[in-house]
Amino acid sequence: MATILIVDDDAPIRGALRDILEAEGHQIREAADGRIGLMLYREAPADLVITDVLMPERDGMEVTLALTQEFLDARVIAMTGATGDQNFLNVAKLFGARRIIQKPFTSDVIRRVVRFTLNH
Repeated sequence: MATILIVDDDAPIRGALRDILEAEGHQIREAADGRIGLMLYREAPADLVITDVLMPERDGMEVTLALTQEFLDARVIAMTGATGDQNFLNVAKLFGARRIIQKPFTSDVIRRVVRFTLNH
């Protein structure tokens, strides 16, 4: 299956995503912030990156923009728990995110969005 890099400063979210995606057969790598996430991707590009938008260090907007500029085939899914304003996710799409997810999410949504993004 695919190698997926999860970039989120919230350890329980990373753990939940890891559980869902490992059960689907994917290999998971994790980063607690955007700086580490970019470093890991540059060392060994992943098939897919799932990044939170709002994080300390380098946020998900910076991660998305850097990846899509440096690696033309980078596949990024951006997610946020910020409520009431879709602006963050719309900007993430402009920066190159292939898909966007609003937190909280269900296991089914994650599986469906990951499967779609990996196949397109």
